[in-house]
Amino acid sequence: MAIRARAYLDRSTKRLLLRLPARSIAVVAHRDLDSVAAEALLDRKVLAVVNACRSATGTFPNRGPELLLKAGVPLVDEVGEGIFVQLKEGDWIEVRGGEIWRKNVCLARGHLVSPEDLAKSALQARRHLDQQLERFIKNTLDRALQEKDLILSRPTLPALRTVLNRRHAVVVVRGPTFRADLKAILPYIREMHPVLVAVDGGADALLEFGLKPDLIVGDMDSVSDQALLCGAELVVHAYPDGRAPGLERLRGMKCRPAVFATTGTSEDAALLLAYHNGCELIVLVGSHSNMVEFLEKGRPGMASTFLVRLLIGSILVDAKGVNQLYRLHLRPAYLVSFLAAGALSAVTILLSSLHWQQLLALWGIKLRLLLGF
Repeated sequence: MAIRARAYLDRSTKRLLLRLPARSIAVVAHRDLDSVAAEALLDRKVLAVVNACRSATGTFPNRGPELLLKAGVPLVDEVGEGIFVQLKEGDWIEVRGGEIWRKNVCLARGHLVSPEDLAKSALQARRHLDQQLERFIKNTLDRALQEKDLILSRPTLPALRTVLNRRHAVVVVRGPTFRADLKAILPYIREMHPVLVAVDGGADALLEFGLKPDLIVGDMDSVSDQALLCGAELVVHAYPDGRAPGLERLRGMKCRPAVFATTGTSEDAALLLAYHNGCELIVLVGSHSNMVEFLEKGRPGMASTFLVRLLIGSILVDAKGVNQLYRLHLRPAYLVSFLAAGALSAVTILLSSLHWQQLLALWGIKLRLLLGF
């Protein structure tokens, strides 16, 4: 059955999502389509997705194509880059199987993805998983040694209007589990009134739940105009050399953001802001927490994420555990034990991959930070 609708296209799925209307056909160039992008496309109620690239290469497990097919959204793969030349945004097109038509002209031919295709890709990905894990760990540890200044030195912080000192903060990332995480901690938010810190599209996640962010931190490439104009204080994440691509968009909107230059991801930047401004507890919502999620975002390792959590681990809690901890009113000793258990996986990786001297140096830094030296 043919699907006819207006086409909206962009090589960047993030950019496309900012302007993609409901009941349209999304044309993207997204190799190994990730679950966060797929869920966002489904939120926009797309009728079909046309991909210039291959949505599941079998390099690693990625659930984006599976989510689209389960929702009944056709996915046409590998139509080629020429589709971006042949189409104009807003053109009426038809998806007929693996073919893309405009009026009576076939513009491109691709492959209509089937559940059998995804099963083959998943099998291939499982065969490559050990190799990917080894490469991911090596990249993480190599980069961690290069980026150790992230925790050895205090960054230059922007002046903020929002008071963070001695308060709780909820840092919201629009990751795979953000809805479940937010739902779990709503009672905590309503009673404790923490500072709500959104990382890029995390601002739209908060608005979806009827919550207004106090701070929005990030590259500003995946957050809506509505969220940017909601009254939150804006902090653009800049590169260490001072370049800040997100500034141009905000200046065009007559916004006056602060700028925070640091290595790592925007999520890391938000966590560092909360930590160095004196927050007593940081609750993380929707974060990317495993190798597959990082590979889906195109990152070969998680060095900065590892280092930031090493630095702030004593006050960091994942939202997945907050609901039960909050409801049971656990004593501080129990909370410390819970957080210490979460560090065991990191210790295991270090024991198997770093020299003892490097291991002791890293944990020596952590001990000094915890003791306030």
